[in-house]
Amino acid sequence: MTRIQANLFLLLSGAIWGAGFVAQSTAMDVIGPLWFIGLRFAIATLVALPLVFIEARQTKRPLSRGTMRNFVFIGLALFGGAVTQQFGLLTTSVTNSGFLTGLYVVFVPILTIVFLRRRPHWVIWPAALMASLGIFLLSGGTLSGLNGGDLLTIVCALFWAIQVMLIGIFAARTGRPMLLSMTQFAVCAVVGILLAAVFEPLSVEAVKAALPEILYAGVFSSGIAFICQVVGQRYTTAAQAAIFLSSEALFAALFGMVLLGEAITPVGYVGCAVIFAAMLAVELVPELTRRRQKTAAA
Repeated sequence: MTRIQANLFLLLSGAIWGAGFVAQSTAMDVIGPLWFIGLRFAIATLVALPLVFIEARQTKRPLSRGTMRNFVFIGLALFGGAVTQQFGLLTTSVTNSGFLTGLYVVFVPILTIVFLRRRPHWVIWPAALMASLGIFLLSGGTLSGLNGGDLLTIVCALFWAIQVMLIGIFAARTGRPMLLSMTQFAVCAVVGILLAAVFEPLSVEAVKAALPEILYAGVFSSGIAFICQVVGQRYTTAAQAAIFLSSEALFAALFGMVLLGEAITPVGYVGCAVIFAAMLAVELVPELTRRRQKTAAA
């Protein structure tokens, strides 16, 4: 796969996820968050299953020790992001959720500093300040304007950052992106359904009413989009991957306005722009710096 094709895969993931925020929000009118998560990822597991068999026949490299354990850790990080995002959508808007989830682009390099002990690029710190300012403006210019759903979505961005970081570490090393995808889906499905069975009621009528949203989230948002992410990240740089994946925030705002009639204040739009600028700065500035250094060395 060429880098252009990989980046298009990632842009497709962003567009699918952006529309998925609408499905996630409207589904909870009739079904609980945990059941929605468990059912959507159960469908995603079935979507990925035949691809795993095809991959296994084509791959001669055996699985190394600890591979499945690492895949399960990625699945737990994905579940953490999914559950905090889903509960956050109970009280925040699709637009806010899209932009606050996109903060993982800023969190990824920060977590890399903390856990991998890599020296940060100087742009990390002003970008983190920009992101904080953007959140402040998105809340209406007052910290009290951030509701519980907004705060949960910021926690969701931390989980997404962990998931993206772990995929970057383990995906290329194993050469089994479909198995990774299916494993993380299966972990989310099992944990989600077990928790839902304990904490949330369920009826056949509720499942039927939410079925279009469950199918969209399961087949497209969970299945196809995450598979595109795992495949695309193997053939492009981390910087470009994060930029294309962060487009989900823009698509979420677009679909939120078109399909749900959502609107935010002018200062909220400024906050969205500042958050998106912070995302781009974190990824573009280091990439441009590296290119300039290579050109100077040549």
